Amino acid sequence: MADFKSGFVTLIGRPNVGKSTLMNQIIGQKIAITSNKPQTTRNRIQTVYTDEAGQIIFIDTPGIHKAKNKLGEYMVAVAERTLNEVDAVLWLVEPTTYIGAGEQHIAEQLKRCNTPVILVVNKIDTVAKEALLECIAAYKDICDFTDIVPVSALTGENKEDLIKTIMKLLPEGFKFYDDDVITDQPERQIVAELIREQTLRLLDEEVPHGIAVAIESMKEEKDTSVRHSHKNIMVIEATIICERDSHKGIIIGKQGAMLAKIRKGATRGIENLLDMKTELNLWVKVKKDWRDSDFLMKNFGYDKKQDEF
Repeated sequence: MADFKSGFVTLIGRPNVGKSTLMNQIIGQKIAITSNKPQTTRNRIQTVYTDEAGQIIFIDTPGIHKAKNKLGEYMVAVAERTLNEVDAVLWLVEPTTYIGAGEQHIAEQLKRCNTPVILVVNKIDTVAKEALLECIAAYKDICDFTDIVPVSALTGENKEDLIKTIMKLLPEGFKFYDDDVITDQPERQIVAELIREQTLRLLDEEVPHGIAVAIESMKEEKDTSVRHSHKNIMVIEATIICERDSHKGIIIGKQGAMLAKIRKGATRGIENLLDMKTELNLWVKVKKDWRDSDFLMKNFGYDKKQDEF
C-alpha cells in the first residue's frame, strides 16, 4: 500500500490526566489500568491501532512528576526518554486556564525535543465550550504545537479527529504488527495490572503506591465444577506485595473481606480479558521499601532494559 502510514506516538502529561483512558478508548479494549489515583501507570505500555490508512503504535508512559524514590525516578526517566524516540507526542492536559509548575516543566521538556507535538485537551465533556476555548487560548503559545485537538477520553468524542491528525504526522511505511495485534504486553503482565487496579480502586491514600503484584503461575485446567464440562478454567496464583505490616492488614481486611473484594473485581476483569472462567488465588507479602531497591523493582517487572525499544 503506497501511502500506508506507520509510526510510534507517545502520550505524555501530568499524572491522572487520562492518558491510559484515552489509549484504551482508541484501541477499543482495556490494556492500561485506570483509577482516580495519580501515577497509576508504571511501565511503558505499547498498544497498536490499525486501520486502512495506517498503524499507530502508542507508548503510554508514567506521568511526569517529582520523584520521591527509585521507582519514581524510574517512572519519570521512562516518560522523558521517549520524547525523542517517537514520530509524534500527544501532550494531554485538562480543560483549565491554570498552567501550573508541572505543566511548565513538561513544556520545557517538549521545547528541547524535535518531535512534533499535538496538544490534546482532554475531559471536554466536563466543561462548557467557552471554558474550552479559554483553555486553548491559554495553552496555544506555551509550546510550538503542530495541532490542538480537544477530546473526551471517557466518551470517545473527537477520537476520529485525533486519529486523523496523528496519521498526518507519521511517515509512510509498513505494518509493524499484524492487524489483530493490539498490544505487546504479555498476558501475565496485564493480569498483574488488573489485580493492581483493584487495589488502587478499593484502598486509600498511600497504600496503593507501595503495592506490586507478582504472578506466581497461570495454567489452564479442566473445569471440574461443571459436570461433563469440556471447557477449561484458568487457575492463577498471585501475590500482592506491600511495604509494611500495617498495609498487609489493610489489604486483607477484617476476616479477609478486602482481599475478597479485590479478588472478585480482578477476576471479572481477567475473565473479560481471557474470555474464560478464572480461579484467582491471592496472597499478601511484605517486602519493606521495595520501591527503593533496584533488585526488587526488577524482580517485580520494572526493568529499565526491558523498557527500551
